[in-house]
Amino acid sequence: MARAGRGFIYAQATLGVTGLRAALAAGVEDLVGRVRRHSDRPVCVGIGVSNPEQAATVARFADGVIVGTALVHRLGQDGVEGVRALTAELAAAIRTARATSPPP
Repeated sequence: MARAGRGFIYAQATLGVTGLRAALAAGVEDLVGRVRRHSDRPVCVGIGVSNPEQAATVARFADGVIVGTALVHRLGQDGVEGVRALTAELAAAIRTARATSPPP
């Protein structure tokens, strides 16, 4: 699959359905490492990334962070301004993590 694909590889951080999670699944960093042994494509992690702290953690070992449900949830709660605020919080956390950690 890694050879046939294009773009990036979406590493699913949690088995199961999408949704907000209190914590990242154990072993997601190992999953990214296993994927990297089979492909040089960027590896992005999603499903289970719900807040800035989790996004920062993922940014330390993955090429990209995918957030979906948390943004939809915030849209329902606070509208577009809430999505803007959460997006800014996520981006700041990722930038900080990348500035203080070696690149993935």
